[in-house]
Amino acid sequence: MEPIIYTVRPGNTLFAIAQLYGTTAMDIARYNGIVYPYTIFPGQKLRIPVEEITPPKYYFIRPGDSLNNIAKRYGIELNELIAINNFEDPNTIYPGQRIQLYI
Repeated sequence: MEPIIYTVRPGNTLFAIAQLYGTTAMDIARYNGIVYPYTIFPGQKLRIPVEEITPPKYYFIRPGDSLNNIAKRYGIELNELIAINNFEDPNTIYPGQRIQLYI
């Protein structure tokens, strides 16, 4: 199993990172030797133990994201991403907003 290397961003938690990759916060903490799981910091590199890489069902918008970039990153058609989320205005997204990537 080849781990994924994830760089912690401001506002990340182990729980949220674990949800993105279909694992648990405790597994990430154990895999990285983190004694206090609430003490991660921006810029920190974490090894994520996953068996198979699958795109997450949900994504949380980060500063600088666009729907177009997110669609490209996960191999989704932009129109499909917009339709799944029923955006009133797909040009207006905000950090922290949760969107669905696939049904």
